[in-house]
Amino acid sequence: MDETYVLAVTGQTLYLILLLSAPMLIAALVVGLAISILQATTQVQEQTLSFVPKIVATFVAILATGTWIAGMVANFAMSIINNIPNLGPK
Repeated sequence: MDETYVLAVTGQTLYLILLLSAPMLIAALVVGLAISILQATTQVQEQTLSFVPKIVATFVAILATGTWIAGMVANFAMSIINNIPNLGPK
């Protein structure tokens, strides 16, 4: 196993993490922005008001993209597992 393979797998892993976390982060960002605008217009400055909608939006995003996330993780794991015989000394 050489360092180029390790660096390639590390780069793929980081890209996959960013790709798979994006739906939840975007959902929380959009809901947080909407709640902030609502709080600014109504002048209700309750700090705990934004937590529950963000949690609900994140949970809905997980439910909506859960099968896609599981499929991507399974494909990545299978590619790593299938590449194990090639990792020995050459």
